[in-house]
Amino acid sequence: MTHAKRIVAIIVAAGTGVRAGGSVPKQFALIAGRPMIAHSHEAFATHPAIAETLVVVAEGQQGLATAALGDAPTLVGGATRRESVSIGLAAVGDATHVLIHDAARPFLSHAVIDSLVAALKTRDAAIPVLPVIDTLARGSVLLGGIVPRADLNRVQTPQAFAVEALRAAHAVWPADEEATDDAQMVRRLGVGVALVQGSAMLEKVTHPEDFAAAEARIAYETRTAMGFDVHRLETGEELWLGGVLIPHDKGLSGHSDADVALHALTDALLGTIAAGDIGTHFPPSDPQWKGADSAQFLQHAAKLIADKRGRIDFVDLTIMCEAPKIGPHRAAMTARIADLLGLTLDRVSVKATTTERLGFTGRGEGIAAQAVATIRLPGSPL
Repeated sequence: MTHAKRIVAIIVAAGTGVRAGGSVPKQFALIAGRPMIAHSHEAFATHPAIAETLVVVAEGQQGLATAALGDAPTLVGGATRRESVSIGLAAVGDATHVLIHDAARPFLSHAVIDSLVAALKTRDAAIPVLPVIDTLARGSVLLGGIVPRADLNRVQTPQAFAVEALRAAHAVWPADEEATDDAQMVRRLGVGVALVQGSAMLEKVTHPEDFAAAEARIAYETRTAMGFDVHRLETGEELWLGGVLIPHDKGLSGHSDADVALHALTDALLGTIAAGDIGTHFPPSDPQWKGADSAQFLQHAAKLIADKRGRIDFVDLTIMCEAPKIGPHRAAMTARIADLLGLTLDRVSVKATTTERLGFTGRGEGIAAQAVATIRLPGSPL
């Protein structure tokens, strides 16, 4: 056979996922903040050997696929997995090789793809496997004989094939017989299937409890950063603190609404992803931010974290001023910040202190705020 020239990946995602429960099919349910299917799709889309990635979904799931993957090419599959793979094969064009992958195995690594691509240089088929390490025994009620586990393997996906070999296998497979995977189909034709090292990260997500196990397989990095801001108090200005308008004889002066509390929180969140400070994203020299609601600054920082698949775990805010008294407004601030960040109330801390009449805050010239934010960023299985 010739060396691989054009490899196309096909993600089979046409199932209903009823065993997993939930309001959407499991392949579109969230794992580590992203639809399950998005994880393996990214692995293929970012691998230099994969020319194109096709996704096969069920009729009526096109909207879910677009929401999860944007404008990635999608096909409507058949009633069975075998039919869906056949539909994908018909759409690969001039591809010489294909990788067939189950969407229910989200954490696909580049290392597994590398091994499969290497195997295709000398074989027409290759699959990733893991050795069976548990003792195997027969029996339903009482323990029966032990099954020798030497040479037994757990079969995973993606499975790699020369296009001609897989098409031939599908062409002669009996219509009334279902195959659990494509490897057994080509093997029945006499095609040798090479075994490459699989990955524990490729465990299949099937039942509701599997989602928690999948989350646990993602390595999260915890990051904490601090933000600090100061604004001057002036007569004739409104006083916005923590997203709440507070009655007072003076307000904070600034280019936006000068909400010193939300500014400090914004800087803390930006700091967790090393994204500069609030002035980097919303320069005070830009007239469009004159009088702007600082809530949008905070939500912008939160979105940047979400775009990195991060999660905000906790924010802590300390407001420093002699007046007004923060206590009567603390609950409203907590609720507003929690709402803006999509957090529960117990993940938002709002405190206040004075500086014992020392410094500019003690003299009533301004208000300062200090914030600390803690987030988690998922590690990459690539």
